Amino acid sequence: MIFYFCFNLRKLNQLALKPLYNEQDLLAKTAMGDEHAFGILYEQYHKKIYVFALQILNAQTLAEEVMQVTMLKLWQMGDALTTIHHLDAYLKTIAKNTAYNMLRRLKLEQSASERMSSDWTENHNDTEEHIILNDTKKILEEAIAALPPQQRLVYQLCHQEGLKYEEVAEKLSLSPLSVQTYMKLALRFLRNYVSKRTDIGALLIILKFYIP
Repeated sequence: MIFYFCFNLRKLNQLALKPLYNEQDLLAKTAMGDEHAFGILYEQYHKKIYVFALQILNAQTLAEEVMQVTMLKLWQMGDALTTIHHLDAYLKTIAKNTAYNMLRRLKLEQSASERMSSDWTENHNDTEEHIILNDTKKILEEAIAALPPQQRLVYQLCHQEGLKYEEVAEKLSLSPLSVQTYMKLALRFLRNYVSKRTDIGALLIILKFYIP
């Protein structure tokens, strides 16, 4: 009787250790637009990717952004998902490239911001700076107003009110993936709109403080 109990206990442990989902099947279903399958992959990997990015960037907000971008890229791959055989390594490669690109962008922005600050100190007074900043903020407000309604609402809730994607998804009865997509499209539109209507100095301030 004791042997029978131990044998069955070992079988139960083996079943508990066996993955509940086949990763290749999940990738194939995600490639066909199955949000449930993608949600399972998201739950399995998003924390791991966040920790990996945090080791590179040493900043929680940036690591969160890298994780979201990485998982969004995975969702957008379509049929190419079926060619992935080592998802963990694949996602880490995307996260690493995204993180390094972010570091390079931040370094360029900091350098340009420092040059801009030095130039303005020498050539402009506070009143002129105030006018330039106000004019650029007005352009940003125009850009936000020009967003499609759903993108504008998601941007306002995520960026201006500071809600997390999951909180916005629950508030608007959307999936977290849809919130990520709307936010990505909104930020792309805002950057393009502002960049075409202001100079580089004012643009850098807007990108640093108003458009993440």
